Amino acid sequence: MTPNSSTSEALAPGVDTPGVDTPGVNEAATATPEEVDAPKRIASTWEIARTFNEISLSSFGGGLSAWSREMVVARRKWMDDPEFLSALTICRILPGANQVNMAVFVGTKLNGIRGAGAALAGLIAMPTVLLMGIAALYAAFQHSHAVQHVLSGFAAAAVAMTFQMVWKTGRTTLTSIVPLLLFAATFVLSGLLRWPLWCTLLITAPFGIAWAWRRAHRRDAARAAS
Repeated sequence: MTPNSSTSEALAPGVDTPGVDTPGVNEAATATPEEVDAPKRIASTWEIARTFNEISLSSFGGGLSAWSREMVVARRKWMDDPEFLSALTICRILPGANQVNMAVFVGTKLNGIRGAGAALAGLIAMPTVLLMGIAALYAAFQHSHAVQHVLSGFAAAAVAMTFQMVWKTGRTTLTSIVPLLLFAATFVLSGLLRWPLWCTLLITAPFGIAWAWRRAHRRDAARAAS
């Protein structure tokens, strides 16, 4: 039996028929490019724990920030560069270890409290076990010149990874004069003049927030006009 025309129109994919709600069709048709290309926002607790365990075992010290960006932004695509840098800035302002704060932030964003616990466990579980063994070895061989040379090499690798993160994120975020000026001011105040972090933020943060708010307002106005 051949279905009548009204039934065919109702069942045809991609056709918006009044009174017929076709799941996924209308939503896909009205989705904006930003929504289609948005990074994945949900992950299982196991995936979060495994990712942060890989971060913790792949780097150390300042290099953790670079490897966190590599895993969270480049590989997992849970965040983009501007969002990652904003989160990292917040985590560095707050009390506590930067990477622990970052793990809690990312885990909470992806899977709530369970995600935060999974990220924290993945970040500190294996390093804690390894650190206990390394501490025992260091106590026994701390005066060895070979151990001192190895630690110096680790420090150099961490610095190199930090510069790598600055280069990769800078290419995508320092795209106009205002971010470049804020970057230069922060570098001079904190890196050269050695001002405390809170003094640097009192000067640069208001300008950065005002610029970001104005930029977002202009973007929303342009989308509304189009």
